[in-house]
Amino acid sequence: MDVVIYHNPACGTSRNALALIRHVGIEPHVVEYLKTPPSRAMILALVERIGVPLRSLLREKGTPFAELGLGDPDLNDDQLLDAVEAHPILLNRPIVVSPLGVKLCRPSEAVLDLLPPEDLKPFTKEDGEVVINAEGRRVR
Repeated sequence: MDVVIYHNPACGTSRNALALIRHVGIEPHVVEYLKTPPSRAMILALVERIGVPLRSLLREKGTPFAELGLGDPDLNDDQLLDAVEAHPILLNRPIVVSPLGVKLCRPSEAVLDLLPPEDLKPFTKEDGEVVINAEGRRVR
């Protein structure tokens, strides 16, 4: 199964999603989007495949979102893309692409919706939260 993760290694949610992908035996293509930002066309394609407005993929916390006035509802997608192009940190993460769909995986266990459901083994996030129990069932 081909899986791509738009990843920020400094983000715990992103690290947990990546760990879950690897935990089920898949080595994904990891795009560290701060080093290699996706193109405008790719961002728009991801938004279309997720089925959400571009604005819903913007990250406010720890970014220049407020400073740039991106909360203004009158800003159009081109203006939002200009901001993301200048400040890739504005793109929320992790975004995961698999043959089963595309999703912003917040919380990290949302990535399980994009992975094969069979033969899940126990998994605990780095903060100690159990995601897959000893019986191989998702806890949430």
